Amino acid sequence: MPQIPEKIHELTVGQLSARSGAAVSALHFYEAKGLISSRRTSGNQRRYSRDALRRVAFVRAAQRVGIPLATIRDALSELPEERTPNREDWARLSETWRSELDRRIHQLGRLRDHLTDCIGCGCLSLETCVLSNPDDVFGDRLTGSRLLPGSPTPPPGEDGPTP
Repeated sequence: MPQIPEKIHELTVGQLSARSGAAVSALHFYEAKGLISSRRTSGNQRRYSRDALRRVAFVRAAQRVGIPLATIRDALSELPEERTPNREDWARLSETWRSELDRRIHQLGRLRDHLTDCIGCGCLSLETCVLSNPDDVFGDRLTGSRLLPGSPTPPPGEDGPTP
C-alpha cells in the first residue's frame, strides 16, 4: 500500500483509491451519493481530505454487512463535518442496525433451508412454498388471483376477475 507523507493533507482520487482499496469509479459514486466529499483545484481535479480514508473504510465495512448506502449516508450525516467515524460511532450505529441485520439473517436462513424444495419445484407453485410469497395471508383461504377489498372496480363494459 503506498504511503502518503504526513505533511500531505489532501489526497488525489488515485491516492485515495490506492490507500482505501476502492475503485476510482466507486469513489466518484460515493461522492455523488454524499458519502464523501472533495474540493476542486483550479484545474478541476478532486482533492480529498485525509479523513476521507476513514469514511471510505466505514462505508465499505457497512456495505459488507449489507447496510444500504442511503442508511450509511444518513449515519454519516449525523457526524460533524470533517469528523470521521470513530469506535464509539461505529458501536452506536451498529446497534441501531442490529435488528435489521437479524431480520435479514432470519430471511437468509429460511431461504437456505427451503432452497432445495424450490429447485425441486421449478415453478414456485407448491402450496408449501415459503419463498415465492411468504406473506400470503389469503393463500390459506383462497386460490387464484383476486382483487382485494377496496381495489378499484373495472370500468363499465370490462369484466373483472372471475371468482
